[in-house]
Amino acid sequence: MNYLQAINYGSEILKLNNIETYNLDSELLLAKALNSTRENLLINLNKKIYPNKFYIFKRLITRRKKQEPLAHIFQVKEFWNLNFIVNKDVLTPRPETELIVDEVLNLISPASSKNILDIGTGSGCIIISIINERQNCNATAIDISKKAIKIALCNAKMHHMQNKINFINIDIDKFYLNHYDFIVSNPPYISNIEFNKLGNNIRLFEPHLSLRAGVDGLRDIKKLISKSKKLLKIKGKLIFEIGVNQLQNVKKILMKDGFYINKICKDIRNIPRVIISTKL
Repeated sequence: MNYLQAINYGSEILKLNNIETYNLDSELLLAKALNSTRENLLINLNKKIYPNKFYIFKRLITRRKKQEPLAHIFQVKEFWNLNFIVNKDVLTPRPETELIVDEVLNLISPASSKNILDIGTGSGCIIISIINERQNCNATAIDISKKAIKIALCNAKMHHMQNKINFINIDIDKFYLNHYDFIVSNPPYISNIEFNKLGNNIRLFEPHLSLRAGVDGLRDIKKLISKSKKLLKIKGKLIFEIGVNQLQNVKKILMKDGFYINKICKDIRNIPRVIISTKL
């Protein structure tokens, strides 16, 4: 069997199991099995695959056909042009979350020294991406999950940020350090009903703690806003991600808690995704 035949074998299995990107995924998984790159694979399609490598490939295909995300199989995901270690203990970084990083960097000049808090840091992708480009800033990142903090620390070390960010395993309700210039967060915002409609690739492999937010999906956002009111300096900025159809309710909560809404950022699908607000 050659590389092309192996790709076709994997593609057919993935297609039968409703994996939309079946051909691309098969190519990427074969490249991983061969410890090669997809580009090198595609210029050597007639090359013979050894049985031990094909066995590894078949195991990877089996994992993918069960809808395990590629990011978990590879244990890495790119975010803001950086690679981050990911697994089942942290939410896989998503492109729309990059809007938070973009907005913060637009608001902080390269020479500025601001105090930034990341609530529910997960893999650490948001705060590490920010501090990587604004190294004069002081950063704290908290998460209720000890396993998530462990992954975030690994990512910080990988990008030489371990001495620039203070990672703390703590519940936001028990966190009282204040006077931050910026608070950033990608909080859980999926309602119980919406959660049950999610695909297996999310429900079975992503941490429920990072996704589910009660009956209306606003439980953690309410807590984030209320707590940020106490933790931010006057005129400090709260920048966070929201779910589909949550904008109007979230705006009401922000205004009720004394925040001015500066900007609403839409994602690539034109969905309101990130809110920039200021504590009055």
